Amino acid sequence: MRFHFKTSYVDDIRIFQDRQHFFWYALLIVLAAALPYLLDEYYLGEVTYVLIFSLAGLGLMLLVGHTGQVSLGHAAFLATGAYCDVILVERGVPFILALPLAGLFSGIVGAIIAIPILRLAGIYLAIATMALSIIIEDIIIIAEPLTGGVIGLVAPPIILFGLEIDRYGTPDLFYYVCLVVVIVATFGYRNLLRSPTGRAFMAIRDSEVSASALGINVAVYKTMSFGLSCFFTGLAGALLAHYLGAFNHETFLIITSILLLMMVVVGGMGSIHGAFLGAIVVGLLPPAIAIFREEFNSLFGLSSNVIPGLDTGIFAAILVTFILFEPMGIYGRWLKIRTFFQIFPLYRKNMFKRQKTFLKTERMR
Repeated sequence: MRFHFKTSYVDDIRIFQDRQHFFWYALLIVLAAALPYLLDEYYLGEVTYVLIFSLAGLGLMLLVGHTGQVSLGHAAFLATGAYCDVILVERGVPFILALPLAGLFSGIVGAIIAIPILRLAGIYLAIATMALSIIIEDIIIIAEPLTGGVIGLVAPPIILFGLEIDRYGTPDLFYYVCLVVVIVATFGYRNLLRSPTGRAFMAIRDSEVSASALGINVAVYKTMSFGLSCFFTGLAGALLAHYLGAFNHETFLIITSILLLMMVVVGGMGSIHGAFLGAIVVGLLPPAIAIFREEFNSLFGLSSNVIPGLDTGIFAAILVTFILFEPMGIYGRWLKIRTFFQIFPLYRKNMFKRQKTFLKTERMR
């Protein structure tokens, strides 16, 4: 059994608890860097897809998991980042500048939209953000000179340091671009949570009334959280545009927003790990089911179209079952297992049971 003893208040906000903690994350990065040498192009493409959605999951996790604000409209900011990046690149802006500018534009748009809609809470906020996914489709079609309307846009190859990077032509280089962006974004996200701003976000999540009593300007920090969330999502949208190659308004339907929210819930709310674990499940489970079905059909000589929609049905059943029996997500389950071995035999079943006490002023929120 191993214990980590804290000797200073600074220990609570360190990026890595100790050298061993740093070693495991360094080993994970080394393994991620070696994946192009271990996987073929198909599986490498799937891992790249997971990385992109992990970045989008980080954006939604900041808003939902760390600030406690529900959003069903983040597909709109995926679209904003995608269109902004491609439009800038087509007009001669280098990708290394177009990518952060696309994220910045998405963040500014998100902050402006947040000013009126964050006056709402609960189901009303969810409905308001859901409307964003519907409105963005009409805006994309109306702005046809810029967005291509219903036809959409074709993302040009990425030109970076004299290299032409394309998802199909150079999948390994495209994977490394996504990996570097995700690592930098994750490092920035972790530092944000250590800052007074990140702690204000979590205070608002736990109790808006208490946060306001402590002197936190709730409206300002909620707007800031929404803007930063859209910034990360816009970065993911820019990478997604180059990953898909061609896209239009139908790429960013409301089902994408629901998928993002499902991803952070399954992975584990309120944790960076949850965004990555949720992306792995949501990104890799459908192709894994499809591969298993094909192998099963070939083994028993069955037709591949015996039950139409079987993949989607199995995927939905697994997710619903998981949410019902493990509401803390995958990362929550890992915390329970780790705690069991750390403090055995003192572990009790109800240690992670959610407290039902809350302020009377927030009982109807």
